[in-house]
Amino acid sequence: MSEKQKKPIYKRWWFIAIVIVFLIGLIGGGGEDEAGQDNTITEGKTEEPVEEKKTDNIPREYRNALRAAQNYVDIMPFSKKGLFNQLTSEYGDHYPEDAARYAIENVKVDWREEALEAAINYLKIMPMSDKELFDQLTSEYGEQFTEEEARYAIENLPD
Repeated sequence: MSEKQKKPIYKRWWFIAIVIVFLIGLIGGGGEDEAGQDNTITEGKTEEPVEEKKTDNIPREYRNALRAAQNYVDIMPFSKKGLFNQLTSEYGDHYPEDAARYAIENVKVDWREEALEAAINYLKIMPMSDKELFDQLTSEYGEQFTEEEARYAIENLPD
């Protein structure tokens, strides 16, 4: 019996639906007030504005990739690899790899907490053994967290 390979997160129908809803929200105003300040509240996470460096030497596309990365990690858990793939994918944002690397290096996120959030989400949907959860969190066809991040997540799951 061959093991069914799981699609990357950015190719799953529910992820695409979330992204579409999110983009519609951005187009429709995105929670900005008249002064242009973002006043959105993200459930379960403290929203901090992305601090853009006020230098002219950071290309616009890099800044946009950083904003997109921050939006993604604010709405759902991502690993570094998963976020990089989303930013560079032909099914995602189409950013060049260098802009995506800049975004990954500068996004305000705790990758271990992202892994924990992903683990909690999986356990809400289906019961999994620690081994199965670890494999899902670290799989190249799953979430692509590092082994250290996955161990942290499993060790810090609520009872």
